[in-house]
Amino acid sequence: MKPWLLGLPLVVIGAATLLLGWSGAPDHPDDQHTISIHFSRFEPEVLTVQAGRPVTFELVNQDPIEHEWIVGDDQVHKAHRFGTEPYHDEVPTEVTLKPFETNATVVTFDMPGEYAFICHLPGHEAYGMRGIIKVVK
Repeated sequence: MKPWLLGLPLVVIGAATLLLGWSGAPDHPDDQHTISIHFSRFEPEVLTVQAGRPVTFELVNQDPIEHEWIVGDDQVHKAHRFGTEPYHDEVPTEVTLKPFETNATVVTFDMPGEYAFICHLPGHEAYGMRGIIKVVK
């Protein structure tokens, strides 16, 4: 095989990458967010994402106790404040995290607005375990 042919596949792949716009990274930097929980606080407490785009949230519980991450409007939080669901694992906006557990969930917000995320375990919200997701067009 001629030496100049060895680099040809890389050139073809590189050209296709440029033409298709694929860089190996997410299309938009706000498509992935990590939310850490430490000392019963969310960090960061405020995030901004775009409406209509799937967003992956990696939730990292660094505490030796269980927490939950519930996202929604006032009606959702009212239901969870006094609800009896001990564990959440079926709805993308409702996640329970065991001590030192990391979990990921994918959420698409259809409408712009502000959505609170809160831990509704007894006393956690009163302690300040809440944050805001700002959804923009």
